[in-house]
Amino acid sequence: MGKSMIDLHTHSVHSDGTLTPAALIEKAKEQGVTAIALTDHNSILGVPEFLQAAEGSGVEGIAGIEFSTNYEDVELHIIGLFIEPCYFEDITAKMVALKEAKKESNRALVERLNQMGYDISFERLCEAHRDGHINRAHIAKALTEMGYTSSVQDAFARLLDPKLGIYVPPPRPEAYDIIAYIASMGALPVLAHPFLQLSEDRLRVFLPEAVSRGLVAMETEYPMYDEETTLTARRVAEDFGLLRCGGSDYHGANKPYIEMGVGRGDLYVDEDILEKLKQKHKNAQT
Repeated sequence: MGKSMIDLHTHSVHSDGTLTPAALIEKAKEQGVTAIALTDHNSILGVPEFLQAAEGSGVEGIAGIEFSTNYEDVELHIIGLFIEPCYFEDITAKMVALKEAKKESNRALVERLNQMGYDISFERLCEAHRDGHINRAHIAKALTEMGYTSSVQDAFARLLDPKLGIYVPPPRPEAYDIIAYIASMGALPVLAHPFLQLSEDRLRVFLPEAVSRGLVAMETEYPMYDEETTLTARRVAEDFGLLRCGGSDYHGANKPYIEMGVGRGDLYVDEDILEKLKQKHKNAQT
C-alpha cells in the first residue's frame, strides 16, 4: 500500500467550488495531496487550466467531470476520470442544452423563493459567478449570507431539497447512457457516492446493467460515509468486480466542513487505489 494521499473528487469555480482550477493545485500542494482529479459538475471547462497548473508542480492532475444523471426517480452522479483533451470540445457541446435546462430550473427556483418572501435576485447571482451559471449551492450560500438560513446545509434541508417541491430538477441524461458515453472515450466511468442516493438493495439492482455498459469503479471512500457504510461499499464493489475509488468532494468555502484530501478528517485514499485505476485506464486504451 502506498503512503501518498490522493483526492479523486474535487470542484472548482467552473461548477460549485470556490477555488480556481489553478488554486486547487496550490491547495493540493499545501495539503500534501500528490494526485488530484478535477471533477466539476457537467463541465470540463476548468480542466485545461488545471492541467497546465499541475505541470511541474509535483501534483499529478487528472482530467475528470461529474455528470448529473437520472436513474428511475433518483439523481445519480457519474464521474469520468482520465478524459483525453481531444474529447473536451465534444463534452462541452453535449453539456450546452443541459446547462440551459439547469439555468431555467434554477431561475424557476429563485422565482418560487421570491414568491415565498425570500428576496434574492437571480440576475445578481448570475453576474457574480463565472459564465453566469449558478446552481443550488450558490443559491444556498446567498440565502445564508442574507440571514434566511443558518448554513448552506440548512438551506438545502429546509428549502432546496427536491422532495420539498420548491426546487424542480431539470431533465437529466440517463445514467446508463452516460456510463457508456464515458467508456466510449476510453475514460473510466465511476459511480459517485452511491449511498447518498440508493439503498444497498437498489444499488445491487442498478449495478448489473451499469457494469455491462462500462462502469469500472465506485466511490467506496467518501467523507459522508461512516465506517459501516464504507465497509458495505467496499463489499458491494468487490461483489460486482468494481475497483474502489474515492475523494473528498471538495468545494472550498461552499462546504467548509470538507477539507481536500482528508474530508472531515478521517478520509484516506491511498496510492494503491489510483494505481489500479491507472492500470484499468491503460487497458481500456489498448
